[in-house]
Amino acid sequence: MIVCQCKVVSDQAVDAAVAAGARTVGAVCRATGAAQDCGACIFSVKALVCRHEREEYALLEADGAAS
Repeated sequence: MIVCQCKVVSDQAVDAAVAAGARTVGAVCRATGAAQDCGACIFSVKALVCRHEREEYALLEADGAAS
């Protein structure tokens, strides 16, 4: 799905930026070019970054429970 219409940034590009180490909305935007023009996509980018944070936290919790 296209997240940023101005720069044609997809959700996959955001996922790839997070996988490459971008952990904040700003870092993802710098890495992908999203939200650099009109900024209408910033909430979509933030939602995707937050989803990754929740998934990472859930994995850490599960790992801690298994130890």
